[in-house]
Amino acid sequence: MRKVLLVTGGGRGIGAATCILAAKKGWAVAVNYTANAKAADEVVAQIKKAGGEAMSVHADVSNETQVLAMFEKVRSSMGPLQGLVNNAGVIDVSARLDEMSMARWRRMFDINVLGSLLCAREAILQMSTRHGGKGGSIVNLSSAAARLGAAGQYLDYAAAKGAIDSFTLGLSKEVAAEGIRVNAVRPGLIDTDIHASGGLPNRVKDLEHLVPAKRGGTAMEVAQAIVWLLSDEASYTTMSLVDVSGGR
Repeated sequence: MRKVLLVTGGGRGIGAATCILAAKKGWAVAVNYTANAKAADEVVAQIKKAGGEAMSVHADVSNETQVLAMFEKVRSSMGPLQGLVNNAGVIDVSARLDEMSMARWRRMFDINVLGSLLCAREAILQMSTRHGGKGGSIVNLSSAAARLGAAGQYLDYAAAKGAIDSFTLGLSKEVAAEGIRVNAVRPGLIDTDIHASGGLPNRVKDLEHLVPAKRGGTAMEVAQAIVWLLSDEASYTTMSLVDVSGGR
């Protein structure tokens, strides 16, 4: 049976890898983007070329009006959701806490935390048996930073991802009897362009010696865990925080 999946921040990195892999597994995929329409359209084109079903959809996940419009557009175009990947997220330049601004913190939590809560709320309204849905799966993107703290670099990002861990654990219990599973994946040092956006384009190479596996991970390695958690193969898995970190 065809299932519908929405991946926020699906145009690049882990999000793009997740969209492509999920489509190969038979999901109809809505690829969300905020600013880079070209990247999202390229993911959609790649999926369609391989025989899959996909569409791109714009929304800033920190903007409630845009998120509501996105969920309605996906539902009207593809049908009700059975899967959500809360992947959209940001970091900022490396800094200590006493060098950070309130504006930075608000952006960090608005996108990384409140955006995930908002999208999960709307997904539950479509998935939950309580609301007439047929169940589904939510996978949140946390980070190994939630365990490590990211001192001296991204402490605020780590705190936001710690909130995602707590959110995952609580929500999984809240909706477990309504046919919805909720899990999180915590990537470690993964080779994507998010590091360049934080001013450290060589971060993976610079830090891979700290990883027991002695290398950075790939976006597709994270996507494999995400898509498994979405699948019926993980039908009894909920409230899990899955580390994909090479042992770090």
